[in-house]
Amino acid sequence: MEKAKKVTKEMTIAEVIDNFPTAATILMGFGHHCVGCPAAEEETIEELAKSNQMDLEKFLKELNKAINS
Repeated sequence: MEKAKKVTKEMTIAEVIDNFPTAATILMGFGHHCVGCPAAEEETIEELAKSNQMDLEKFLKELNKAINS
């Protein structure tokens, strides 16, 4: 399986962490501590942003910036 080059809104939290191991720490820094819970297998980045009332585009931009630095 080819690794993703960036985080997209369709990716689950687990997919993000699988593709970008540092993402767990980054997500926790954003206040999302459920990176290892069963919901991470199904919840998408878009759903995470919506449930936490975050601007999706801004969240994706910041997340991609953080994992690529």
